[in-house]
Amino acid sequence: MGKPDRVNQTLVSDFLLLGLSEQPDQQILLFGIFLGMYLTTLMGNLLIILAISCDPHLHTPMYFFLANLSLTDACFTSTSIPKMLANIYSHNQTISYTGCLSQMYFLLLFGGLDNCLLAVMAYDRYVAICQPLHYSTAMSPQLCALMLGICWLLTNCPALMHTLLFTRLVFCAQKTIPYFYCDPSALMKLSCSDTYINELMIITMGLMFLTTPLTLIVFSYARISWTVFSISSSGGRWKAFSTCGSHLTVVLLFYGSLMGVYLLPPSTHSVERDSRATILYMVVTPMLNPFIYSLRNRDMKAALGKLFGSGKTFFLLCQ
Repeated sequence: MGKPDRVNQTLVSDFLLLGLSEQPDQQILLFGIFLGMYLTTLMGNLLIILAISCDPHLHTPMYFFLANLSLTDACFTSTSIPKMLANIYSHNQTISYTGCLSQMYFLLLFGGLDNCLLAVMAYDRYVAICQPLHYSTAMSPQLCALMLGICWLLTNCPALMHTLLFTRLVFCAQKTIPYFYCDPSALMKLSCSDTYINELMIITMGLMFLTTPLTLIVFSYARISWTVFSISSSGGRWKAFSTCGSHLTVVLLFYGSLMGVYLLPPSTHSVERDSRATILYMVVTPMLNPFIYSLRNRDMKAALGKLFGSGKTFFLLCQ
């Protein structure tokens, strides 16, 4: 764990983000692809937030958390993709020490918040299906706001703690990060000081804040499945379970890609494979979430139709 050799070490003030490819002829293609994906992510999640805000029929706990999930997804993607695009455009792969730690903090914050919101949304579906008579009291506006505040607090604490622990590390001559963002594990490999505490905290806090929300999600869907399959009519079962389809799809995308990065054995890891899995949960999943929730949800499609209709009317009035 320790790295005691400190002879002739040169401290660094910035790092190099290698990105997805070092081939010059691929940079324009990568810039176009990720710019399109980033703009699609921002527009899709913004439309979800606007549709929910403007339609009184969607002022319910489920859509309240969905709007916050969309905001989190937009912020999560904005933490890393703009810097990657700027590096490709300027042909400059550097990121400052302060910028790297700041990016790591916000990645941990919004990634953890995504995790917690998915768990809270699973609990919301559990109450709605398994305890419908108590739904209005169990998911009151005050309790929803409290749960959201707890999610922010629980994700900010480990993100801030990890970032502060990284400030005690000394980074020497080696400063190349083989990803398009400041990955904590890659940063620890560049350190020439003892990283034992950082590794211990990453394992402890990672298991705690990953397994707890996932356990809540699994428990919620186990109870939902038991309740749904006890319904006598097939139409009733489909109606009850259809409200969970979008959320369950997002959960499988998020956790599937996340586990592909962090829970596979080290022998199966490679920079290329980790980069692909990282793109899936940092870029692709936030981009697909608005489509999953809008295309599979009649209320969201109606709200988006009203939103586009209002925008068209406003545009005609301005002519």
